[in-house]
Amino acid sequence: MSRDHQAFPELDALNEQALLGGGQARIDKQHQGGKLTARERIELLLDAGSFVEMDRFVTHRCADFDMQSQKVLGDGVVTGHGTVDGRRVFVFAQDFTVFGGSLSAAYASKITKVMDLALKVGAPVIGLNDSGGARIQEGVESLAGYAEIFTRNVLSSGVVPQLSAILGPCAGGAVYSPAMTDFIFMVEKTSYMFITGPDVIKTVTHEEVSKEQLGGASAHAVKSGVCHFTAPDDAACIAQIRHLLGFLPQNNLEDPPRRASADPVDRLVPELDTLVPVESNKPYDMTRVIAAVVDDGELFQVQEQYAKNIVCGFARIGGRPVGVVANQPAFLAGVLDIDASLKAARFVRFCDCFNLPIVTFVDVPGFLPGVEQEHRGIITHGAKLLFAYVEATVPKLTVITRKAYGGAYDVMSSKHIRGDVNFAFPNAEIAVMGPDGAVNIVYKNQIEAAADKEQARRAFVEEYRAKFANPAKAAALGFIDEVIYPRDTRRRLAASLDMLATKRLSNPPRKHGNIPL
Repeated sequence: MSRDHQAFPELDALNEQALLGGGQARIDKQHQGGKLTARERIELLLDAGSFVEMDRFVTHRCADFDMQSQKVLGDGVVTGHGTVDGRRVFVFAQDFTVFGGSLSAAYASKITKVMDLALKVGAPVIGLNDSGGARIQEGVESLAGYAEIFTRNVLSSGVVPQLSAILGPCAGGAVYSPAMTDFIFMVEKTSYMFITGPDVIKTVTHEEVSKEQLGGASAHAVKSGVCHFTAPDDAACIAQIRHLLGFLPQNNLEDPPRRASADPVDRLVPELDTLVPVESNKPYDMTRVIAAVVDDGELFQVQEQYAKNIVCGFARIGGRPVGVVANQPAFLAGVLDIDASLKAARFVRFCDCFNLPIVTFVDVPGFLPGVEQEHRGIITHGAKLLFAYVEATVPKLTVITRKAYGGAYDVMSSKHIRGDVNFAFPNAEIAVMGPDGAVNIVYKNQIEAAADKEQARRAFVEEYRAKFANPAKAAALGFIDEVIYPRDTRRRLAASLDMLATKRLSNPPRKHGNIPL
């Protein structure tokens, strides 16, 4: 018999054993809980037949608590690499059927190995998390393993994209690795994240809360903002990951992948001429403006359920991926508050890390006033968005669709913070504040002295509106590059992106800036 056809029963047996993970009974239990296994998840994530597994036969090295008699090949995590739409990615999938997916030193070394390789070759890292946390039997060795992963999360940040899917429990120290990655995906009803669970909270603070209420997908998508995307099941979650990767480059030295588009770049958008109301206090849905402008009307929103007064997401214009940031007048009038500032700042910095041009649509009345906002630190948090925009060196395009008042005008990618191309619609209002508030300050004495105070006030409002309720002043000063017909928005943005494709800008040499955290 030639060696090509020689049988290797020992190797066959080891492979069969490794592929079973914690055994068929535990696999069945995983399925009964509405969850896929680690290997099934990888199969859905990667192109068919592309997965190359690493460290399949690794086992833990713990001899305490009779652990030497409880060894499972792979030790609870499946690691390796493959392709998504033909592009290389590295992946680790935690296997809840083996010791509840708990992390050991050997398990951690498997993860850090693929993270190190991803950094060397410049490819995204995707973590499919489903773990009970640290393996208690290993004590500090397990904690050391987590810290090794955390270190690589930090060193890889801004170098290769890092995505985390929470597909089961993620508690204690285990949550910090996903928190340091770029985007977190969660599955409704089967995944949760928290530092301390309901039992500990009840003991310490006497609060009673369920796992879902405390750290489920909805809690983190709506309230905390920890989660960026939610899905009804594992398969839908993994489909979202594949979709997101289509907008991203492999690493910080590459451009995002362009793709052919049947949507003409010079397409006019006549509906924009009437979509934005003339009245400055009338709401409208900014996502309709964005959808009208971008390729095929597709906007892949990030943190869609959190801080709804600002919209962040990925889209394409002329086949080129862009990051979109937009005030949302349909929610809280599009005002900037703490949550919106944090959401947008994080997104702007991600786009800048990975060479995605930033297109900003502005309709903002200012920063949200109030005692709670001030005491929670809106000064510092608002400054984060300002810092992010100023620091960004990627192409920055801005369209003021209606109002841009006060410091919020400055912050939203204005020309003064290195905006490259700044457009305004004909009805745009650029001023320190709206006419009603402004005349109460500027013309206070004249109004008080007038025989008919209300008539005088109305006259001053109209005078102020005539001066500032249009973009003429800003355009005359060069703060707006051009006042455009709304219907021309798509083609003007596409042409500007082409012009800026070779933009080169670097910040002053430094170790790193000190963003106001």
